[in-house]
Amino acid sequence: MTAKKEKKEKRKRLIKKEKKAVEKSVDEPRHVVHSEDQSETVTKKGKGLVLLRGMKDILPKDGEMWCKMRRIAEQIASAYNFSYIETPVLEDAGLFIRSIGRGTDVVDKEMYVFEDQDGGKICLRPEATASAVRSYIYHGMHTYSQPVKMWYWGSMFRHDRPQAGRYREFHQFGCENFGVHDPVVDAELIAVAYNFLRDLGIKSVVHLNSIGTLEDRQNYLIELTGYLRTKRGYLCQDCKKRIVKNPLRVLDCKNEQCQPILEEAPQIIDWLGTASKNYFMKVLEYLDEADVPYMLRSTLVRGLDYYTETVFELYAEDVVEEKAQSALGGGGRYDLLVEQMGGQPTPACGFAIGLERVASVLRKKAEQESQEQKDAKLPLEKNTVYFAHLGEQARQKALKIIENLRRSGIILHHNLGKGALKAQLEQANKLRAAYALILGQKEVQDGTIIIRDMESGIQEIVDQKKLKAAIEKKREV
Repeated sequence: MTAKKEKKEKRKRLIKKEKKAVEKSVDEPRHVVHSEDQSETVTKKGKGLVLLRGMKDILPKDGEMWCKMRRIAEQIASAYNFSYIETPVLEDAGLFIRSIGRGTDVVDKEMYVFEDQDGGKICLRPEATASAVRSYIYHGMHTYSQPVKMWYWGSMFRHDRPQAGRYREFHQFGCENFGVHDPVVDAELIAVAYNFLRDLGIKSVVHLNSIGTLEDRQNYLIELTGYLRTKRGYLCQDCKKRIVKNPLRVLDCKNEQCQPILEEAPQIIDWLGTASKNYFMKVLEYLDEADVPYMLRSTLVRGLDYYTETVFELYAEDVVEEKAQSALGGGGRYDLLVEQMGGQPTPACGFAIGLERVASVLRKKAEQESQEQKDAKLPLEKNTVYFAHLGEQARQKALKIIENLRRSGIILHHNLGKGALKAQLEQANKLRAAYALILGQKEVQDGTIIIRDMESGIQEIVDQKKLKAAIEKKREV
């Protein structure tokens, strides 16, 4: 055998060996794939693919909901004069240790920290406020006209226990306001968060508290620590450690075992100075005028170290969760953080909304509305128009017609992948379309199109050049 043939045979054997290895990996036994709410698992034939624990795909069936959340976030941020900012997903790990604080669950248990090839400690951002502060300082935004108002949308990462509405990669919409210390700023941010949810169709209520200035808290912590030590035997293991490390964090505990103790704990509002009390009362007055519903909650401190004075969370009012309600979002004032991180003394305030939790509420509302629709026949949507085609010639003309109408401000629902007219009209019925445009081979040749009234079944033929005017006329009726 020549050297050339021997080389060719060797290559064939290698390819055959690799093919067997691939086939073996495809036929591997089952992998565990986590279900959408992460509270249970579903086994599927692996095919060598695994969805990492605590991660998720946003599927096409939820795509419109996520796009709607993004659109409303952009609209409301723009209306209140917030400018968009985007910070890196990777940051120096020390940034969050300094801002969030040791002794918090985020820093001690949940941050994804690792060493990069240069030997530095970096992490996937667990929240966006510290990144916004870093950007404000790094780019010298204290020289800008104040306040500097930013909004963001993006992924955050925490190595948390996956459960319903909680993932290890999650998304937040948030707003930050730098440079002004005024109760109206706090009220504006709370109103933006509340109205974002309202525009999505979610009724919510704001839980509010004030944790005062640093001096107020020092006085309060003496009283709180003394109380907690007398109740130490009734607290969970984490809270026993927090009494020494960070007693204020005990108030943020979600363990049911600790709740009766926290309800009887001294209230921080009783330890606020006159200035802090007056400031908080002004925030409440602004919210009253803005018709934002709220309730005072004395144990609300938020889970991060950098907050001062006003703190708040938002809860859905019209959707009951299976377990204890989770906040859809929250925030507060953090006047000392910019200076602590090396910047000029700068008052600041902000909030973040957890979009997975909002999506969960929207999904439950959609299920409720779907059931209501089954119980009552709803009228057709007169602005919804469906385009149906019949035959290859009609399919070829379809994109031009769809695009021309889109440029004129008329959006057509369609499915060019379906060939059967019956299947397309069934889809039009599901969308409750008032009218269907039908283009067949004859209409292509004649330069016409059929407009079908989906309620009466009456059809009329119109010139394709006059289609826009014909649709608008029908919508006006």
